[in-house]
Amino acid sequence: MASPTSPHSARLALPLAALGVVYGDIGTSPLYTLNTIFTAGIHPVPLTPENLLGILSLIFWSLVVVVCLKYVTFIMRADNHGEGGIMALLSLALSKLPQQGRYRRTMLLLGIFGAALFYGDGAITPAISVLSAVEGLQVASPLFKDVVIPLTLVIVVLLFLFQRKGTARVGALFGPVMLLWFSVIGLLGILEIAHNPQVLAALNPLHALRFFLRNHTIAFLALGGVVLSLTGAEALYADMGHFGRRPITLAWYGLVLPALLLNYYGQGALLLGNPKAIDNPFYLLAPAWALYPMILLSTAATVIASQSVISGAFSMTAQAIKLGYSPRMETLHTSESEKGQIYVPAINWALMLAVSALILGFQSSANLATAYGLAVSGTMLITTVLANIVFQRLWHWGLLRGGLLIAGLMTVDLSFFSANLAKISEGGWLPLAMGIGLFILMTTWKRGRTLLAARMRRESIGLDAFVASLATTSCARVPGTAIFLTANPEGVPHALLHTMKHMKTLHERIVILAVRTLEVPRTSEDRRMEVEALAHNFYRVTLRFGFMEEPNVPNVLFRQEVLPLQEMETVFILSRESLIPRVGSEMALWREKLFITLFRNAGSAIPYFKLPPNTVVEIGAQVLL
Repeated sequence: MASPTSPHSARLALPLAALGVVYGDIGTSPLYTLNTIFTAGIHPVPLTPENLLGILSLIFWSLVVVVCLKYVTFIMRADNHGEGGIMALLSLALSKLPQQGRYRRTMLLLGIFGAALFYGDGAITPAISVLSAVEGLQVASPLFKDVVIPLTLVIVVLLFLFQRKGTARVGALFGPVMLLWFSVIGLLGILEIAHNPQVLAALNPLHALRFFLRNHTIAFLALGGVVLSLTGAEALYADMGHFGRRPITLAWYGLVLPALLLNYYGQGALLLGNPKAIDNPFYLLAPAWALYPMILLSTAATVIASQSVISGAFSMTAQAIKLGYSPRMETLHTSESEKGQIYVPAINWALMLAVSALILGFQSSANLATAYGLAVSGTMLITTVLANIVFQRLWHWGLLRGGLLIAGLMTVDLSFFSANLAKISEGGWLPLAMGIGLFILMTTWKRGRTLLAARMRRESIGLDAFVASLATTSCARVPGTAIFLTANPEGVPHALLHTMKHMKTLHERIVILAVRTLEVPRTSEDRRMEVEALAHNFYRVTLRFGFMEEPNVPNVLFRQEVLPLQEMETVFILSRESLIPRVGSEMALWREKLFITLFRNAGSAIPYFKLPPNTVVEIGAQVLL
C-alpha cells in the first residue's frame, strides 16, 4: 500500500484537489442544460428524437473543441510564469505589443472588459447552481414548491457569511465530494444508457449537422443553451497556477469528461424513452429511493461550484487592485499556509446581494438560464483574441498554423456569442450591464490614476535638485529614518515639503520609496529592491512585486541588508490627497466625479502595504484634477 507521502499518492492528490476547485462549475452544468434547451427561452427546441440526438451531438463536440482542443491543448500552454486566467493572459499579450498605439489600447480595453464580464458570471453561477439543486425537492413532491426559493436564499446567505472563515478547514473535503459527484452522475448515466444504447449514435457529428439543416434559426439559437455545458471551462485556465497543467488535464480526461458525457447521454436515453421527463431529466435519472441523497449531493456540489467562483472573484479583484484597475479594498487572508486564500468583504457583500436579487427576480433555474451564457461566451471570445497575440508574437506561429487554428476557434466562439446575443431581451442584458458597469469603473479608475500621477509629476520639484539645495539650507536633522511613499520617485513628495514647512526638521535618513507592480505574477528576489544613494543621506528605493504577490513592504525593508533600517526608529510618512474636480480637464466631468468618489472611498495604503499603524503619519494635500 502506498504511504500518504509516496510519489504515487502525491500524483493523485493534485488531480483530486483540482476536482474540488476547478471543475465545480462545469461539473454541475448537467443539472440544468438539457432542461433549458428544450423548455426555456422564447424559442425552445422541440423535443423530438432527431433534435435530441442533434443537441447531444452538439454538446459532445462542443466539449471536445472548446475544452479539449482550445483550453487543454492550446490555451493552457499560454501561461504567464505558471499563472493562467484572463488577467495573466492580458499581461502576457501586452508584453509582446508596442508600449504605445491604438492596437495595444484596444487589446487592453478588451481584456479589461473580459475581466469585468467574469463578475457577471460570478453572480449568476451561485444563483443558478444552488437553485437548480434545490429544485430537486419539487421532483420529490409538489408540496416543496414554496420552499425552494427560501431554502435557496438561506443556503446562499450562509455560503457568503462563511467566506470570512475561509475554506482552509473544509477545502480538503471539496475534492472527495466532487469525486463522489462525478462518479455518481456517471454511474446514473451508464444505467440509463444501458436501457437505450441507441442514444450513443449522437457521438456522430452528422447528427449535429442534420439538426442545423432541419431547424436553421432554432438550431442557431439553441447554441445559447448548448454553451451552458461549457460554463466553467475558463476555470481550467484561471486555476492553472494553483495546480499546474498536468493535474488539471489528468482530472479532465480521467474523470470529468467521461462523467459529464455519460450523464448527458444518460439524460438523453431517458428522454428517448420518456419525453415527459424533460421537466427535470437530471433528477429523474435517479431511482426514487436515491432522490433525497441526490438532492443533498447536488446541493453540496453546487455550493462547491459557487465557492470556486466566489474565490475567483476575490482573486480577480486582488489582481485588478495590484495592476491599477481597481481602488484598494480591504483584503483579509483566511489561511496562514495558503497565500492565495483571501477574503474581500466589499466584493463578498456585493455578490451576496446580486445573487439574492437574481434568485428573487428570476424565481427558477430555467429563467436564470436565459440570462446565463452571454458573459461566459464573451469571456471565451476575448480569451481567443488575446491568445492569438501570444500564438503569433510569442510562439511565432505562422499564418498557416496559427491563423487557421485561431480562425477555427473564433468561428466557434463567435457562434456561441452571437447566439447568446438573442438572450439580451430575456435577461442576458443583466450580466452584460454588470460587465459594462464594472468596465466603466475599472477604466475610470485607471485613467484617473494616470491623470493624477501626471499632474503630481508636473507640479513636483525634482528630487535631485531638491537634495542638492539642502547644502545651502539650514534644516535641523533629527535621529531616525523617515520613509516617504510616493508614486513618483523622481520628484519630491508633497508630504516631505509639508514636513519641512511646518516642522522645520528632517530625519537624519530620508528614504523616497516607490512600490511597483509588474505585469508578471511574481518577480525574482534579485529584482525585488533597487537602492540609489543620494547626497545628504537621502535614498531613492524601488520595490517590485508581481501581480500575484502580496506587497508586504516592511517584510522586505526590514530584512534586507543593503540599507540597514531599525524598525523601532523608522516612521512611514504618506500623503493623503483631497481631489477637486475642474471643468475642461482631460476626463469628462461625470467621470471626474466618479473617480473622485472612488478615490475618496478607496482603502488605505496602510493595511494594503502591511505598514504598522503606529509607525505611520499621514499628511493631507488638496489637488486640482
